[in-house]
Amino acid sequence: MLSESVDMVTVPGYLGELGILPGHTPLISRLQTGVLSYTQEGRTQQLHVSGGFVEVNDDRVSVLADLAERPEEIDVAKARLDRERLEKALNSWSGSEEDLERERVNLDRAQVRLQLAGGGRP
Repeated sequence: MLSESVDMVTVPGYLGELGILPGHTPLISRLQTGVLSYTQEGRTQQLHVSGGFVEVNDDRVSVLADLAERPEEIDVAKARLDRERLEKALNSWSGSEEDLERERVNLDRAQVRLQLAGGGRP
């Protein structure tokens, strides 16, 4: 759990990135896999988030994510292996549409992990 007073929050909303400042209109949105960032006294922190919801109400941002990781918690070697395995599997996919979507989300997670931890492709 993370509870901080911040100046700005950026979340990967379902229809795109959402920048949230004090006084933002109340909203609820689904989250996509991506990077949540927050700025506090001029310093920006980032987290990998995937799935769940964001709610903005009364100058409070609540994020209920299925998955949240700090960059230092990410195993770069495992994320790289996951990405390679998933790319190969998706290139020759023969399973159901539901399973295909689940594997695409897993690939997105591996790619964001690598991006955030500095182990992505140049």
